[in-house]
Amino acid sequence: MANIPKFNETHLQELCVVLADTNTGLTGSEIGRLLGQLEISDPDPQSTKRIRLYHALSQKQRGDGCGNHVAGFVQEAMNPVRYRDSPGSFADKRAEVNEVLAFAGYVLGDDGKLRKRQQGTAKTLSQAQERARRLRVSLSERGVHADVLRFCQAELLQDNFFHAVFEATKSVADKIRQRTGATTDGSRLVDDAFGHVDSGTPLLPFNSLRTDTEKSEQRGLMNLIKGMFGAFRNVTAHAPKIMWPIAEQDALDMMSLASLLHRRIDAAARTLRKD
Repeated sequence: MANIPKFNETHLQELCVVLADTNTGLTGSEIGRLLGQLEISDPDPQSTKRIRLYHALSQKQRGDGCGNHVAGFVQEAMNPVRYRDSPGSFADKRAEVNEVLAFAGYVLGDDGKLRKRQQGTAKTLSQAQERARRLRVSLSERGVHADVLRFCQAELLQDNFFHAVFEATKSVADKIRQRTGATTDGSRLVDDAFGHVDSGTPLLPFNSLRTDTEKSEQRGLMNLIKGMFGAFRNVTAHAPKIMWPIAEQDALDMMSLASLLHRRIDAAARTLRKD
């Protein structure tokens, strides 16, 4: 890892407040374990968690002359595997961490890795949240489905269009699995849930399938979902953010598409198909 400049002491203090929060942050034993794992001295183990962590990280970066160990601690503390049983908690905590990191010119990705912030360093809190507010207003004016907003909440806080699109597409797949009990993904999931059109027994029919027009609609919506997964979800899952930028207007339009699909899936009848 290239040398990272030392973090501003105020930024570091706020970062420790978030990471060592009484209710949602690291436990005392977790702090001790991570400090030991990263070979960071623990000079004040009897203090409150946030003060203990601040003293340890502040002392380390002063000794190193750089912020590499602070960055390393953040990445270890925010390793997604630690949140495998509570992905919502990871999203919420990452949003808090990113609100502080914005002032240092960094962002923590959903892979738990620290990167330079494309928008540069935030100078004020209003700058850090300005675009997020604008995006929320635009989505609200469009009447976007609540489930799209719910899955994108942490991303929208940081106005991260790339990952907002990723989360919105994942929310459609999650809704299909919830409605059907299916455990597949991608095109296979769509076929499992909406297929068997000619026999009239999809798990989730969008209509009565009595006419060619209704069967055509069923197939069309299936292809629309597959197309969204192929154009957005699969690409965002494998492409680096910097190589696949998404403009604000495109993000808004895509979330509107996800909203449409959520509404149609909500309204679809659940059948008891016997294969």
